[in-house]
Amino acid sequence: MDEFVILDRDGVINVDLMTYVTKPEDFEPIKGSLEAIALLNKNGYKIAIATNQACIEKNIITESDLADIHNYMIKLLSKVGGEIEYIAYCPHAPESNCLCRKPQTGLLKEIEDELHINLKGKYFIGDKESDILAGRNYGCTPLLIKTGGYGEKVFGTKNSPPAEHCFNNLLEAAKFIISTQSEYS
Repeated sequence: MDEFVILDRDGVINVDLMTYVTKPEDFEPIKGSLEAIALLNKNGYKIAIATNQACIEKNIITESDLADIHNYMIKLLSKVGGEIEYIAYCPHAPESNCLCRKPQTGLLKEIEDELHINLKGKYFIGDKESDILAGRNYGCTPLLIKTGGYGEKVFGTKNSPPAEHCFNNLLEAAKFIISTQSEYS
């Protein structure tokens, strides 16, 4: 059976620009994040991404531009031995009140449907309150990353995961997941 880990993108894998990543050159991996994905892969975990990308509905970038950014990310990942199974993204602005924009759970449902898997109980790693809530609302185990500028603000709040599920970066979270692997197998 394949184990899956779900990741947010901005602030977890790449530096959150606090605006939008609009072209591949803007995609700057957070130190150790690509290696963390490769480490998870090497330990039997497959990765899916669930990311809000309101920049599409706001006409800042096109879906084709987003595909170019994701292809660049995948190319960088392949250089360190990592891969991603699927990327689900919400193109809507918050005011659209769609069912896919986190903290809604539509992206997680999409991942399940596309990959024919069950995400209940799987780790969902994010840096924003919307990530933590989406994961929790879907029955995933949320892990908080403090990189990205948002994670520190969520840490210790009522929606924060317990301290043992909060990490400085994706690499620390990946090592935690791998260390728990033997407990559950």
